[in-house]
This record gives sequence, C-alpha cells and structure tokens, in this order.
Amino acid sequence: MKFSKTIFAVCCFMLSQAAPAHGPFPVPLIGAPIPPVPGLVDGADPIVVNKDMAIALGKALFWDVNIGSDGMACASCHFHAGADNRVKNQISPGTLSPHPSGQTFDTLASGMGGPNHTLTASDFPLLQFADPLDNSSEMISVTDDAITSSGSFSGVFTGSSRFSGMNDDCIRSASPMFNVNGTGTRQTGPRNAPTVINAVFNHRNFWDGRANNIFNGVNNWGDRDPDAGVWVQVNRRTVKKQRLRLENSSLASQVVATALSQLEMTCSNRSIADIGRKVLLRQPLQHQKVHTNDSVFGPLNLNKPLNSAGELQAGLKTTYKTMIRKSFARKYWSYRRRGQFGAPAIGGTAYNQMEANFPMFMALAIQLYETTLVSDQAPIDTVARNPFSYKPTGLTESEVRGMETFTSLHCNICHAGPSLTAAAVVANSALVTPTPNAFYGPSHSLREFGPHAMGAGGFSASDAGITQFPNVVTRDISRMPAPSKLHDFGYFNTGVGDPNSDPGLGGLDDFGKPLSFSSQYVQYLIGNYQNIKDQAVKQVRSCQFIAPLAKDLGIEFNLHGMFTLSADREADGSREGLAEVSARSQNCRDDKMTFIPTVEAAITAFNNPADRKLIIAEQAAFKVPTLRNIELTGPYMHNGSMATLEQVVEFYTRGGNIVNNNMHNFIAPLSGLQTDSQRRADLVAFLKTLTDDRVRYEQAPFDHPELTIPNGHQGDDAFVKTGNPLSPALSKEEFITIPAVGANGTATALLPFEANLAP
Repeated sequence: MKFSKTIFAVCCFMLSQAAPAHGPFPVPLIGAPIPPVPGLVDGADPIVVNKDMAIALGKALFWDVNIGSDGMACASCHFHAGADNRVKNQISPGTLSPHPSGQTFDTLASGMGGPNHTLTASDFPLLQFADPLDNSSEMISVTDDAITSSGSFSGVFTGSSRFSGMNDDCIRSASPMFNVNGTGTRQTGPRNAPTVINAVFNHRNFWDGRANNIFNGVNNWGDRDPDAGVWVQVNRRTVKKQRLRLENSSLASQVVATALSQLEMTCSNRSIADIGRKVLLRQPLQHQKVHTNDSVFGPLNLNKPLNSAGELQAGLKTTYKTMIRKSFARKYWSYRRRGQFGAPAIGGTAYNQMEANFPMFMALAIQLYETTLVSDQAPIDTVARNPFSYKPTGLTESEVRGMETFTSLHCNICHAGPSLTAAAVVANSALVTPTPNAFYGPSHSLREFGPHAMGAGGFSASDAGITQFPNVVTRDISRMPAPSKLHDFGYFNTGVGDPNSDPGLGGLDDFGKPLSFSSQYVQYLIGNYQNIKDQAVKQVRSCQFIAPLAKDLGIEFNLHGMFTLSADREADGSREGLAEVSARSQNCRDDKMTFIPTVEAAITAFNNPADRKLIIAEQAAFKVPTLRNIELTGPYMHNGSMATLEQVVEFYTRGGNIVNNNMHNFIAPLSGLQTDSQRRADLVAFLKTLTDDRVRYEQAPFDHPELTIPNGHQGDDAFVKTGNPLSPALSKEEFITIPAVGANGTATALLPFEANLAP
C-alpha cells in the first residue's frame, strides 16, 4: 500500500511538470519600470550632476565618427531602428568557431560569398533545408559563416590629433582573413548587431552576456576584475583610485567593450583614455551635420543655426571637455596634475584625470542616452485591453490569431514581459511586485503592478519564472538525456547553428572564468565560493525555479533528476543564516521547493557523470532578444542567418536547425504550424504589431545627427580597387550618408532588411 501511494504521488508530480504552461501575456511597455542605477543621478553624492547634459554628451559620443580609429561610430552598426541593415561586406567567416572553417569564408547558397560580397535574398537562410518546415529533410546549404557588421580595418595605433582629422594614425596592412586577392577589406564582428532600442531593460548585454550588469568604470567585467576603479579627487593634492560598482549598468559595460574591439572600432594599443585625449578639445560631431530641431541638443541650445545658405551645420557649440565638466561631479575631472594615471601604450605625455576617467564618462553618458531609447507606442502598447485578462481587444482578427498562436506555442516563455524578453530580469520582476499606486499601460487600460500585471486567468508570469525576486539562474525543462537543466535566466539554445561553432554563454571571460551564471551557481552548490565572481549568483532563490532542483515530495523517494531525499537537501539560505532562510522561503512559486542540495550531495552529483542533477544548458545559449520593432531589425538570430520574419517562423516551425541536447524542450517541430500557412502568416502579422511608428519614421527620441558609414568596397567579392587613403594595402570604399533628422522625424519610413536584398 505504501509503495502504491509512493508511485501515485510521483506520477502526479511528473504529470504536474508535464502540464503545459501558459506564461505571461504580451503586455504594453508604457510605464514599465526602467531598472534603477543607485548613485548615478540620485543620492547625496551623485556621479552625474546634470542628467540632461549627460544625455546630450552620450548622444554625441554614440553618433560621432571621431570615436573610432577609422570613422566608425557606435551608431555605425546601430543606425537603422537601432540595428544594422547594410548588405555589403557584412559576412564573418565564423571566427568564434574552433574548426578550421571558422577561419575561411564559405560559398553561400547564391554561389558566392566572402569579403565584400553583396548579400542577396538567395543567400538566406544561411542553413537551408529541402523542406523549410522539416529539419529532418536534406540540408542543402550549410555554413558557419555569420551575417554581422563591417567594422574597423584595425592596425597598430601610433597617435591621433587632438583637434582635427577623423582617422587615427595607425600602421595598417591587409588582414590575412579579410581581403580580396590580397587587398584589405574592413573586418567584421563575429555576431549580428542587435538593436540598442529597449536594450536598457536587459540585465546583461551582448549575445553572450559578457557586458556585466555591474559597471566598474573601466571595462565590461564588473566585479570580476579586482583591479578596476576610477580616479577620485580627495583634496587639492590627492587623488585615489576607488572601486566603482553601479548596478543595472550593463549598457555602460557594453560601451567600453565595443570601443576596445579591434574588429569593430579601434586599432590595437589604443585605450579609451586615448580616445578622450583625441576628442576632449574638439567640437562634438565635428564632421557631421546636426538638425536644428534635434530633440536632445536643441533644448540645450547646443546645435548651430542654419548657415547663410540655409543648410544644416556640422558640430555642436561646445566641446566634449565642457560637456563632461557640466555633466559629472567635479571630483572625477578637476585634478590638474599628471603622473598618477598612467600613459599611452605608445609612450608620450601621461594622462590627466579627465582622460584617465574617460571610460566612465563615455560609458555612463551613452548609457543615459540609450535609456531614452524606449519604444512604447506600438499598436501592442496603445490598443484597448480586457480589464481582467489584459488581452488586447483592438487588434485585427489576423493579429489576434497570431497572438494566440504566440502564447499557445509558448513563445511567451522566452519572450516574456513588456520588452518581450526574459533577459529583462530586473524590469520584469519589478512589474510583478505589488507596489502601492503603481500602474502601467495606456491611460485607457491601466494595470496595477503585482502578480497579475502580465495577465490573469491562467496566464501567469511565474510560469516563465518571473517573480518579484529577480533570479539570474533558473532550472527549466530541456532536451534529454537530462530532463531539466540549469539555465542563465533569459539565455537559451534554440538550435540555430552547430553548437560547437559559437560557444555563446559557454565561453570564458578575460580571466578564464565561465560567462555563465549557472556555472557559478553550481560552484556555490558544491561549496567553492571563491569561484563566484558575480554577487547575484549568491542571491538565487531555488523556490522560484521553473523546474525543481530540490523538492520535498512528502515521502522518501529518490526521484531521478532532482534532490528529493531529506538527507540530500537543506533549506535554501541556510549557508547564510536563519534570516536568509526566512527571506528565501517568502512568496515562493512552490513552497515545497525551498531547498538546495547539501554540499555533500551536490559534490556527489557533480562528480558522477551518470547523475544529471547539476547539468547546465550553457553551450551555444544566447540572450533572448527583444521582439519590439522586429519588423525593422533584420537580419535575425545571433548569426544574422535569417532575412525575413517568415524565415524565422519557418525555423521555429521545423524545431530549429541543429538539434542538440542543450536546446530548450519547447524548441521542437510544430505540427500545427507545419500544415497551416495561415497560422504562420497570422504569427508574422502579430509580430508587426510590435513596431513603433516613431522608430519607423525616426521621430524623437529616435532622431539623430548625420552619419556617413562604410558600405563595402569599390568592386565585388572577386575584385576590389586599391588605393585607400588610409593605406595602399587597403581597398577603396563606398559610403552611405544618412541625413540628420530632427525631432519631427522624416517622411520616409525605415524598411525591413529584406527590402535591401536583390533576388
């Protein structure tokens, strides 16, 4: 009798785990909380003393071509709805792959490829099947190449002018990889450039999460770098290097990493302090026209009037040095002596304090600017909603059917919350936290913050692991042989490509440590606390996991896949003390999951290859991107391998490209879509409700200065012209000039990526 009760209880438990989850409903972004950055613009001693000026500084730095070594601005890869829609010289050979093919360009489906190739519609998707809806059909095009963004020629930095000239002095030569018949082309980054619009909601940035949530003032590694710090003036004669630890500042971490990338922006041996030395005395946007009605520069009277010919003028009526002095607290820039801050790698005069702290100034200013790039006026935001379920009621029949398909197929588990990504860890948690007098959404359909903020009647944010306690790790159902695996929250392997061709979250940082928070969490469980570099890992609450790690079944039964024996588990938080045990048992998703394994049980499982309780899904896992403005931000996926939304829907319909054990269990062939073209079309129609017309027509806050960007080289993938002014070893370039746009935007709509593709 006891045995039968045990089997009954276990079977009921397993059935409960197999029951389909609905997850959160797609909700408005209007009024959604932006993750706070304590100490940046608030408190008794804020870093930024003039937020409006700092935003202006950030906008200028983001769009300024002087920031790169050879004309590349941050915006050069983020100029089209925050992304990059260029089609020439945009291919990477897959440089992150350990295979020899990662060092050579493949022939794409069009029969062409390589540096300076102009992409065509026939190149997409990069991986092609005989039947695009069936991944068991023959694969007729295979490559580990990626569609990314052309960036820098690189070279060895030797200096730059403090007053004029866009390009740095660098010793440049043709890259052994990026060349056509020996003549150098611009290099390309290893992954597709995602949109910066709404990126402020992401807990970490970059596809592999290496832009840490904590900004340390120097680089992208947050607390992982023990030597990072900024220079602070203590008195007239003294400065000290102090640790900086700004939470929710992944965008700042991303800025400094990008500025130092030789593939994207810079020559080697150039520091960000060298960028400061180059531009501090210059007019911002020195070579670029600025609209007289710019939404950021205009209210501060920074932009110039039309010239005598009625034309826009280049530059702002100030210098970068002046903008920094007005934006940041004096203690970060006012010390006049040199000698304590280091010197350029190439030698020469030592840096001053403002130059030495330029990484912090640049990163935080651009972060504040990007914080304004929130697109919350799409149809999904503004239509009326049912007051109970919060379902939109103002969409077309096709869009409603598409939304129903989106939720019924569990797309909303990964693309969860107002920004439609589970990677928005802090923002999503804040929205479901009961907060007095806090509402979001359009004025006619306001919704309270709290557990039902993302829907009711079966649509629960907790089904996606979203609760008022933000976890950076969860446990979720995955492909066998392990039924469940630990995941970094908001990062998934969807089988886009060969999992060995790009490690994604499975990669390492500059110190040889795993990027994955889940890897660190396993180290926590087995008691290796010295291996935990990100403090958020120590605050993970196991009772919020989607699938249990340790659970009290009410009976002593050793259930495969989790720690269920009382001798093998302990209260979560017990290692930190009784107060933490009490804290971690509050408001749980499941009160029977308030446990973690004991150190001994965790070590036993960790050391036993046959025991899969501590398996991690990190290899080839990538950050879930926002779906907002997805109509305009192709090509899609981390490798840019799909050109159209229809191809994306086909990808998920066939259950991914390369089936592997690290995939989420929801990534599987969808028979309901394979046989129903109307449902697939409806799903695309729903995705287009996420486009904000302010983005489409570049209206404020999405207006911008003029930008000239490289668009490949004169010639094609078989021949290029020599004679680039930067070096005779490099090929001549073609350029696109994007006109300056003011707050009112433009009458010309931005088009989807595929509009640029010839057949």
